[in-house]
Amino acid sequence: MTRPAHVPASESRLPREDSEKMAAALLDAAQDVLKQGLSLLSDLGNSSYARVAGPPFDTSIGQHYRHVLEHFQCFLEGLEPGEINYDARKRDRRLENDVRFASNTTCGILQHLLRCNEHNLVQDCKVVTSLAYSSSAPSSLKSNAARELAYCIGHAIHHYALIRLVAGGIGIAVSAEFGIAPSTLKHLAAHAAD
Repeated sequence: MTRPAHVPASESRLPREDSEKMAAALLDAAQDVLKQGLSLLSDLGNSSYARVAGPPFDTSIGQHYRHVLEHFQCFLEGLEPGEINYDARKRDRRLENDVRFASNTTCGILQHLLRCNEHNLVQDCKVVTSLAYSSSAPSSLKSNAARELAYCIGHAIHHYALIRLVAGGIGIAVSAEFGIAPSTLKHLAAHAAD
């Protein structure tokens, strides 16, 4: 993203206090979304976690949850070198079949996030990801760590919504807030108060 010509470089960054608040809010949101995942896992056994729901889903809770975790892993692995490669996901089948392994991996990601701070999130980075169906080469984009963490959070909520559907398809209830975007929850709460 290029800065408008009229904005000096020194003004393009948030003041330190604002960037610290932004970092704290993002890190809290990431932890919240991962703790939602842990809560779901605590209610599942391996068979329900790995069970593939029939049409129209043709997927499992575990497949979606693995996908969520592996995006967070790519984010964390790319922080220090400054290159986040979402195409480098390991696609570890244990994450989609073994609730305990998925829980332990989630806890490891949470611990890693606890070591992050404002300095980690304000750094610029390069993002590598495949976007075009007509090209085998991945795209390389300029970004920053805060934006990519926000992406991982939104991406998780999106997949949690899909998990909600898959869970319903195999007869598993999830919490009322699971897979619902924070903005939607705020909107619903505001209308309930009317």
